[in-house]
Amino acid sequence: MRRFAALIEELDSTNKTNQKVTILANYFKGTPKKDSLWAIALLSHRRPTRPINTTLMRIWASELAKVPEWLFEESYHIVGDLAETIALSVRQEIHSTPPSLSECINEIINLKSKDEKEKKSYIFKCWKSFNDYEKFVFNKILTGGFRIGISQKLMTRALSKSVKIDENILAHRLMGQWSPMTTTFEELIINPNPEDQISQPYPFFLAYPIDQDFQDKELVQNWCFEHKWDGMRSQLIIRKGKYFLWSRGEELISDKFPELSSLVGLIPDGTVLDGELLPFKENKVGYFNDLQKRIGRKTVSKKLRDEIPIVIMLYDILEWEGKDIRNYHLTKRKEILESLYKKIKVNNAPVLLSQVMFFDNWNKVIGERKRADEKSSEGLMIKKKDSIYSIGRKKGFWFKWKSDPKTIDAVLTYAMRGHGRRTNLYTDYTFALWKDEKLVTFAKAYSGLTDMEIREVDRFIKKNTIDRFGPVRQVKPELVFEIAFEGIASSSRHKSGFAVRFPRILHWRHDKKIAEANTINDLKQFLR
Repeated sequence: MRRFAALIEELDSTNKTNQKVTILANYFKGTPKKDSLWAIALLSHRRPTRPINTTLMRIWASELAKVPEWLFEESYHIVGDLAETIALSVRQEIHSTPPSLSECINEIINLKSKDEKEKKSYIFKCWKSFNDYEKFVFNKILTGGFRIGISQKLMTRALSKSVKIDENILAHRLMGQWSPMTTTFEELIINPNPEDQISQPYPFFLAYPIDQDFQDKELVQNWCFEHKWDGMRSQLIIRKGKYFLWSRGEELISDKFPELSSLVGLIPDGTVLDGELLPFKENKVGYFNDLQKRIGRKTVSKKLRDEIPIVIMLYDILEWEGKDIRNYHLTKRKEILESLYKKIKVNNAPVLLSQVMFFDNWNKVIGERKRADEKSSEGLMIKKKDSIYSIGRKKGFWFKWKSDPKTIDAVLTYAMRGHGRRTNLYTDYTFALWKDEKLVTFAKAYSGLTDMEIREVDRFIKKNTIDRFGPVRQVKPELVFEIAFEGIASSSRHKSGFAVRFPRILHWRHDKKIAEANTINDLKQFLR
């Protein structure tokens, strides 16, 4: 634990990528394999289940620090991070050798089944025996808020440097649902069993937003174009007569979409396909919210499958006849994919093939992008014809050119304090639209204002609070903001009757009075 805490402190002290890689590589080289495996798990967002809630941690910390709960809460708001607040408030009393990282995490896992008294005793012992930074890291593991600015790609690069295995190979081995509780460093990293990798997906290749001068720099003939669909990016795997479906977040979601199991037998073994899961009813692409209803259920009934049928829109093929073909040029991979699609589509399989388009000038590309709404897409994907299927984001190969956002003018009605450096400022805002001469909440937004505007809005909120609900303040409805969003769907869970995707503040409309803000009916016009 001491070694791992020192690692996190060292990583946190530099913003130089190469230096972080060297620090991590040295850690992997000189650390017992059990601890290295848990470090890899934590840095790739595989954390143990939280054994206690943060409310108890705050109560216990104020008790051990001998300060009133209100004072601890105020300190927490000033510091902006619970793990750090506890580390600063509770002083070390017992100087002893801490357990190893793997031992500490095993203790945390075992804590889950203990009663509250035993949990409290264990947490007190750790807080009193760890030094400040060990305590901070320990609290981060407890709360599950372990973020230190280390991407999985950077971590994989450091591991590659340490174990002398190609980075792409390691990235593949680290995909999927593995846990240090059920595997070893040797089994996962050095000599994995091929049988254990039947379900293993590949790392996803991602796109950059298009550059403003992209059209001026690039020849349109070097690129191919597809519509960008608003669904769930997924990998479909058929190996050894079995079907696996993975989300981009590395969740195995095969059981949520059992209709895709019909592809076993239609698609040859040794095939991995990249695509987008889409709700698809009556030959029409549905809303992302519908897809979430499928994901959110423990069991997907036939009734739900009938209400929200799905397809997978195929973009790419990564493995064919058991061979990794990610290094083939995009045009070659598309040829293989199209040939496969023709064979399986005659069986009415729940698949579609993303249409690849080619243009001879950028004006035609712009025209196609303008048709995104009528095709129920979010815009265009732009892919270099000779691009390989890489890992993560790699500049220069794949770009996304989303449609212009939809916008509406709304009134600020509620606000809550932010986090981190903005913990003393009200930066989390709730907005409303008019309905029958009343303001009805329709969205929350957290980004889009400058630091100066945030401070100005904060002053207004503090001076114009008309009610309080815990950490939330209701404010006098006076300020109007232009809110941008990507999409909209009907929703019975929202007071407005609609849910919008990715809302953010576009402009502060100083020129508008609240009577000029838009209505729920105006919002409804965006519904396709």
